[in-house]
Amino acid sequence: MSGIPEVSVPEDVEKPGRFRARHWRDLSRGRQIAVLVGAAVQITLAATAWIDLAKRPAGTVNGSKRLWAAIIGVNYVGPIAYFLAGRRR
Repeated sequence: MSGIPEVSVPEDVEKPGRFRARHWRDLSRGRQIAVLVGAAVQITLAATAWIDLAKRPAGTVNGSKRLWAAIIGVNYVGPIAYFLAGRRR
């Protein structure tokens, strides 16, 4: 016994380290809009980067085009990394 009293937590209370399943309907209108805007930005960034990569000659890309195509698929970070480091000027 460590001297710390046991505390019972009701089942409906979220416990640290545990994730409660969230449904779209559980989100507020503002959060739904934020998710949609974030998704639109991500898709636009990725599509723009993939189109640029497809049209760009291999000699003007830093590294393998296949590798950059895979990296672009990483949320937000991939397309931004491609635009900053993947293209030769």
